[in-house]
Amino acid sequence: MLGASFIGTAIEWYDFFLYGAAAALIFGPQFFPTQDPLAGTLAAFATFAVGFIARPVGGILMGHFGDRVGRKSMLLISMLLMGGATVAIGLLPNYAAIGAAAPALLVAFRFLQGLGVGGEWGGAVLMAVEYSPRNRRALYGAFPQMGLPAGIILSNLVFIAVTAIFAPDMFQAWGWRVPFLLSGVLIIVALYLRLQIEESPSFEAVKHSEVVEKNPLRTVLTRHGLTVMLAGAVSIASPAIGYIYSVYMLSYGTTALGIARPTMLWLIVFGAVAHLVTVYVGAVLSDRFGQKPVFTAGAALVIVWAFPFFGLINTASPGLILLAFAVMLLAQSLMAGPQAAMIAELFPSTVRYSGTSIAYQIGSILGGGFAPLIATSLFATYGSTVPISLYLLVLGALSLGAIILLKVGRYSASYDAPEASRHAGEIYAGDNGPVR
Repeated sequence: MLGASFIGTAIEWYDFFLYGAAAALIFGPQFFPTQDPLAGTLAAFATFAVGFIARPVGGILMGHFGDRVGRKSMLLISMLLMGGATVAIGLLPNYAAIGAAAPALLVAFRFLQGLGVGGEWGGAVLMAVEYSPRNRRALYGAFPQMGLPAGIILSNLVFIAVTAIFAPDMFQAWGWRVPFLLSGVLIIVALYLRLQIEESPSFEAVKHSEVVEKNPLRTVLTRHGLTVMLAGAVSIASPAIGYIYSVYMLSYGTTALGIARPTMLWLIVFGAVAHLVTVYVGAVLSDRFGQKPVFTAGAALVIVWAFPFFGLINTASPGLILLAFAVMLLAQSLMAGPQAAMIAELFPSTVRYSGTSIAYQIGSILGGGFAPLIATSLFATYGSTVPISLYLLVLGALSLGAIILLKVGRYSASYDAPEASRHAGEIYAGDNGPVR
């Protein structure tokens, strides 16, 4: 089950980050031709952000049906949406071939990608955490989280391969499409794995006890609205770091610093490997010392490292850039390790898919979706990375303030399937905690 959760999520993030790499490297001239390369990059990053606008919609829709129908079916639908949209992008004619229809369709397919990944995180996390033993909840919840750096590694390795295999003009003409078309094969593998797993025991217990919530969205917003907002604020800093590092740095490093494209791609891969390992470490620490203290340490480290981060990157030294990445990604991992289990435990089983999905996607759109666009605009306006460092510092402070206010672990007992019916009344407890 954990393997299917990790692999499926990694492939979905491969699709999602593949778009980010392409937006930084190729989508500008292909779909937004202009005399100003900066304008083309900004337009490409704007379409990247469209996926984040769609993610809350996907989270709401799949959260609703995930709480009513089941987690497994929504994971299959999210996989089909993501894979189909990614392959369609690989087949899409560019601006030179079909004119304005090309960027319009690109935006539409990116929206479908956002719908898919919007429902993916909540379902994958719940399938992992709701199967977990009490003393390993953060670790189980971290497996879908580790799928994110795995997706970054895979997408960048594929781009490294195609840029090495194809000559520059061939890569510009059609070679960039190969990574998108490869997604079709990967999706088939992920679908097969997900078809083999059983439904979450917590949802099965809810269904058998006949306490399935008729309107999960209304319930979670009216009775757990404050928790949703705080959990969304908690989730802001982590995705911002991820997209600044994995998407914006690819553009900034190759254009502003003059670093070779393969070098930047490899630096991002090495950083993602460090991230993959440290997410695991963050989860283990959370299970031992508590979710809130570990998350708090990560948010504080973002604040401390925001300015040294760009100070090291601006040396254009690959070794110092890798050091900057490693420390910032450690901060992200200390937040990502406990994040899945921590957010899931904020909501009872009957509305858990809706609550976790909406909270996480609020953080993702506010913190991550517009981060590359904001960073590009700030550097273009001020000619300095100081405003970008300040931007990261503020996001870290928001997540730190929210985690201090958040009451974690309210519904941890409702993971245990035999107790689900006993905790059915929790849905009426609202932000004051479960009624026992």
